[in-house]
Amino acid sequence: MEIPSLLAAGLILLGIFSLGFLSIKIKFPNVILYIIFGIILAGALHHNELLHFASEIGIVLLFFLLGLEFNISRLSGIARKIWPAGLLDVALNLGIVMVICYFFDLDLFTSFLIGGVAYATSSSITAKLLDDTGRMANREAEYILGILIFEDLVAPIVVAVLMGITTGGDFTSIDFLILFGKIIALTVGAILLSKTLFKKFEAFLDKISDEDFKIALLVGIALAYGGLALYLGLSEVLGAFLAGMMLAEMSKIEKVEHTVHPVKNLFLPTFFIYFGTTVEFGEGVPMVSFLVVLLIWSVVAKILVGVIGGRMYGLSNRVSFRAGLSICARGEFSVVIASLATGVIKVFAGVYIILAAFIGMVLFQQAPAITNKIYGKPKKKKKNLKVPGVY
Repeated sequence: MEIPSLLAAGLILLGIFSLGFLSIKIKFPNVILYIIFGIILAGALHHNELLHFASEIGIVLLFFLLGLEFNISRLSGIARKIWPAGLLDVALNLGIVMVICYFFDLDLFTSFLIGGVAYATSSSITAKLLDDTGRMANREAEYILGILIFEDLVAPIVVAVLMGITTGGDFTSIDFLILFGKIIALTVGAILLSKTLFKKFEAFLDKISDEDFKIALLVGIALAYGGLALYLGLSEVLGAFLAGMMLAEMSKIEKVEHTVHPVKNLFLPTFFIYFGTTVEFGEGVPMVSFLVVLLIWSVVAKILVGVIGGRMYGLSNRVSFRAGLSICARGEFSVVIASLATGVIKVFAGVYIILAAFIGMVLFQQAPAITNKIYGKPKKKKKNLKVPGVY
């Protein structure tokens, strides 16, 4: 007997509450708990259209709010300072992973997809751990946040390219140029709209006193531009990110965040649950040897991004190494990219994300202790003691 949609929705929301509450108590990322919850319920919810639609809204609103953080001037400022380390990150965690995939006889598309899954550090896990452990004031925090922002900019483009490849048959160099043409057109369109139609958007928003109407307007903008991206054969997350950028010129973006955040927080967990329902293990974990190699390189590559990239950024060896240990967790962006996979590769990606997130969390927590073992404990500065009568 098929479960009624209303009952399924109620049980999912109760599950989200329970797992969210549990994650706070055990200090474990709720993203991973939601994916496991989805895997457990895969048989009952795999083809649930309501869950699928809710998950799309959640991921669109996540990227919409992310885009709000990036106006044009901030983007250029970040790019000037972080781009050497950011490009190193792309080369080690996407490029080298594709080379590793080649040695395991995987085709070019699958290699690019797995490279995308292995590329991005989890912004939500890393930022939360920085805050929870009181390390937001540390010298490496600015560098870590810069890397996360750079990855946040690259990830939607990776998703857009993968979407373009999966929607067509043979993907030629001409198709690739057309795809990038669409990305540029969508981006230019967002910039033009921000400078024209949305130039006085903040004043217009202030005139709307009813919060319900604000929700309809702002969520509508995010879904519409995300939907336009889909219509063009691109990724909805890229469209949603650009929709956020259109409003990023506002002097007080918290007005938008305050309205949209509760809706995003309600729908986003359904994305991770839905992803879990699409992971079917069948005969168990596939390509175990490749999984082990990929996990090892994933850790090594991020440490190198910290050590080499941190030095480029101006950090000391000690602080750079600690930064590298702190950016190993994968999470939400990896899930977004993995959702484009099918069959064995989706199962492989799901297992990888869960293990990489867990390993990354452990390394973050132990980063100060490991750094002290390698570089020794930092010497405390001696205080100048003034002796009465002696100068």
